[in-house]
Amino acid sequence: MSGRRFTVQGTNNAFTCRACGGEVQPLRNGSVRNHCPHCLHSLHVDVLPGDRASDCHGDLVPVGVEHSGKKGWVILHRCARCGHLGRNRAALDDPDQPDDWDVLIALSRKAGGAP
Repeated sequence: MSGRRFTVQGTNNAFTCRACGGEVQPLRNGSVRNHCPHCLHSLHVDVLPGDRASDCHGDLVPVGVEHSGKKGWVILHRCARCGHLGRNRAALDDPDQPDDWDVLIALSRKAGGAP
């Protein structure tokens, strides 16, 4: 079997961000909120997107952004514990709690990219 699978069932929950303490609400668009909309940090909890099968649980630090014609803005994360590199689609269109555009722009400047 090839390709990545995305698991949504049971994983789209509210949480408190371990990096900034912000309260994070689940997405309502059928996807899963997997990073903080305030600081863009995440946790290394998945092996495959949404499966919550990783034992690492290290901080996924936002290290860059890129733009994809299919997915829109994508946040690049590196795990502070194990070095894993991951990508998470930005949730700029969430009506209740969109990702902070200013933080995304600052990350793109810091990483050397420009949106």
